[in-house]
Amino acid sequence: MPLKSDDKTYGSVAVTIHWLSAVLIVCTLVSGFRAANTPDVALKIQLLSLHVPLAVVVVLLTLARILWWWLADRKPAPVDGTPRWQHYGATGVHWLFYIVIAGMAASGVGMLVMSGAGPIIFGGTEGQLPDFREFRPRVPHGLGARAMALLLLLHAGAALYHHFVRGDGLLRRMWFGKN
Repeated sequence: MPLKSDDKTYGSVAVTIHWLSAVLIVCTLVSGFRAANTPDVALKIQLLSLHVPLAVVVVLLTLARILWWWLADRKPAPVDGTPRWQHYGATGVHWLFYIVIAGMAASGVGMLVMSGAGPIIFGGTEGQLPDFREFRPRVPHGLGARAMALLLLLHAGAALYHHFVRGDGLLRRMWFGKN
């Protein structure tokens, strides 16, 4: 599999970034939702000590993806027979992913800074974990998490629709190996 994409398929760099990002976004969402909903403070700290580094890696992968497309690669052409509205919808969903990831990162950093929870989460100091609901960035962070979950469902649903209903090979071209 070549590093770069061609007219029909994605290259190995794009495929790797895509699937690694997908897995890490799901893990970040699960750890974040679980941390937000557990009364067990020790478990909450453990989950957040996983959640924050995962989120940092997601942001770095997103930046790498944007730079890859901008500087080194091009996306394949839309699958033959794809209606224009679906192509524009897919493009819109991808841009929304980037916007929501940026917003989640900003609100997450804001919560850590405003709450002073960083040293507690990462073991630098002892203390009581603050109630994150008391900090304004919590609202956009929670809304962003729900938006991200919805975008993931839309994205995965569209890919599965193309694969199982249309049978047009869209999902296969974002996988490793020959398509």
